[in-house]
Amino acid sequence: MILTALAGTDVLSKRLDDPDWVVFDCRHDLAAPERGRADYAQSHIPGARFLHLDEDLSAPKTGKNGRHPLPDPELLAEKLGRAGVDSRKQVIAYDAQGGMVASRLWWLLRWLGHLPVAVLDGGWNQWTAEGRPQTSEVPRPRASRFEARARNDCWVGAHFVREHLGDETTALIDGRAPDRFRGRNETIDPVGGRIPYARNRFYRDNLDTSGRFKTPEALRAEFGAILGRAGPRHVVNYCGSGVSACHNLLAMEVAGLPGARLYPGSWSEWSADPSRPIASGEQRHGER
Repeated sequence: MILTALAGTDVLSKRLDDPDWVVFDCRHDLAAPERGRADYAQSHIPGARFLHLDEDLSAPKTGKNGRHPLPDPELLAEKLGRAGVDSRKQVIAYDAQGGMVASRLWWLLRWLGHLPVAVLDGGWNQWTAEGRPQTSEVPRPRASRFEARARNDCWVGAHFVREHLGDETTALIDGRAPDRFRGRNETIDPVGGRIPYARNRFYRDNLDTSGRFKTPEALRAEFGAILGRAGPRHVVNYCGSGVSACHNLLAMEVAGLPGARLYPGSWSEWSADPSRPIASGEQRHGER
């Protein structure tokens, strides 16, 4: 059995002792970056390794490349290998943020050519609500060799986005909350607004009231209404820093709409260059 999108808590609970399954705890608080590591130290799913969004799943910031640049693929591959991941391993990622950070690891592994990776549906919150096992014991995995085969067809840069502004065959999807999309209540990045012609799909709208992903049918209908004539392979997802956009990419995968791409630099990179156009407020005529 290979899982490539979501994993249920019931499925994972039966595989905790499976040496071919590797679980990663990706809990992270953007406002308190060390909280995730502290939470992991206190309690986590048995056997889970910890990966830090800033230190492991991102490259250093320069002030021009966004808040969470793509990590060096070879460095990430080395870390994954030390954690016991190789081409045969089924990877499961979870967090306590509705899957936002876990979906970043999901996307990164697919970027590196590793398909057996899934996000725990409902994450840590669902796991604990169901009274499933927890531990503070840190595992000592047997190191393996993970070979990275980084793909260039699943992401785009700022140059591509700028060249395709206003292109009716390309859909640019912004995964941030509606107020930030409109340039209001911006508390994270120095400049508020959005990339012109973007459409808004707040990543948390992919979840139902229980915190799990909506059904494939519901997601397909909702994304279909946003995409219009653009097929999934002509969709570029972005957000504030290339993290929650991965949640939309995962939701599209669940919906049976594969092939969309990520703009990793996202708004934090785009807005760092004053020569790039920005939009704010309600969408105007011509922005679709």
